Amino acid sequence: MASTFAWLDQSEKQRRKVLEAIDLFREQGTRDELGISTIRDAFADLLFPGTGSLQTRARYFFFVPWMYQYLEQRRVPSAEVLKCTRAFEIALINALADSDDPSGTIGIQSRAALQRFPSSIYWSGLGRVKIRNYPGSQDEYHRSLDGYYRGRLVVVRNDDGEPVTGRGANWHHGIPSVAPGLPDKASFGLTQLEAEYLRERVLTQAPGTFLAFLFDRHIDPGDARFAWDHPVTGQLPQQLARMLLHARNFSESIHGAAILYNVMLADLGKREELRTKYREMAAQWKADMGQAADRLASWDRAEFWRIVTEDGRNRVSPRTRQFVEAWLEVALPAGNARAIVDSADAQELIHARERALKGPLARLDNPKALDNWGGWSGLGRIDFRWSNAQIIVRDVLAGLG
Repeated sequence: MASTFAWLDQSEKQRRKVLEAIDLFREQGTRDELGISTIRDAFADLLFPGTGSLQTRARYFFFVPWMYQYLEQRRVPSAEVLKCTRAFEIALINALADSDDPSGTIGIQSRAALQRFPSSIYWSGLGRVKIRNYPGSQDEYHRSLDGYYRGRLVVVRNDDGEPVTGRGANWHHGIPSVAPGLPDKASFGLTQLEAEYLRERVLTQAPGTFLAFLFDRHIDPGDARFAWDHPVTGQLPQQLARMLLHARNFSESIHGAAILYNVMLADLGKREELRTKYREMAAQWKADMGQAADRLASWDRAEFWRIVTEDGRNRVSPRTRQFVEAWLEVALPAGNARAIVDSADAQELIHARERALKGPLARLDNPKALDNWGGWSGLGRIDFRWSNAQIIVRDVLAGLG
């Protein structure tokens, strides 16, 4: 790799535990079996913009633009960009895997067989915080490079460093200088300059979000399982506190639908151990709902839907909204949660939803699909990417010292 990319030139126990938990959670619990990802992602983008469910460490926000800036400087043609990025990212995996702190290395198990590389995982987030100026998809960017080289002019910048003539750069002009030795030598530790830059990007491009709140006040995200469990929530501005409250109410209430789906699969498949396990989980959910009864009874669902669909940000289909509302009508009234597992109305609602989403492949209708069921489907509580944001924030705070 050194010949291909001749660049100008505290492993934390807690972080390891969190990353291992994320890997397990990602494998077993985050699959969207009931088709509510548009709602989940709406709040995740509002609370923790720029993050993604597959993101692991903050320094990938630099590895990716550094790679592409290098390729642009060498005027690598569009036809060769994919091959070059793959070679770079495989070399980066190997370097990070051999570093003092390899936790969070994307592709550390698959290496050259990896199917989805960090550049695609972080592409959207780089655009959200305006580290990436190019407005299109990653594939479109690759195809655009030949034309970019032909049309690139000398760019005149104003006092703020922004281009005022010609076509601007594909990447933000303020990105700190590349770390020496990449991709054959790399680590996840952010320099102070890098940490300050990423913090500034979030504060200027995503003000009013939970992520910006943590960065602005240098607040350690701690080990709270959910954002609403963090002690700092009592200090949030009113609008942000309301947004977090809606996210919490949705996460807690919709979790019962996921539990019921698994109960129904276990019952239908006559898997006694799982039937016992999931009915116990349902009992715990009922207890949690009972404790939250007063809060959920005053939930302003009209405001909830306004937030989800604001400015056309997310296209929640009418069927998805109808399903969620129907579930809440069944699950939220006082006392209903107690009998939800054995409710014919609730079971029919779940059955109809799976049938609408999967057609003939619905497990509740298709014996073969049921036989292939792994025994766990979408049971992870929605945290709106909080677990990923915790690691990103912790990396930045470490860099800030």
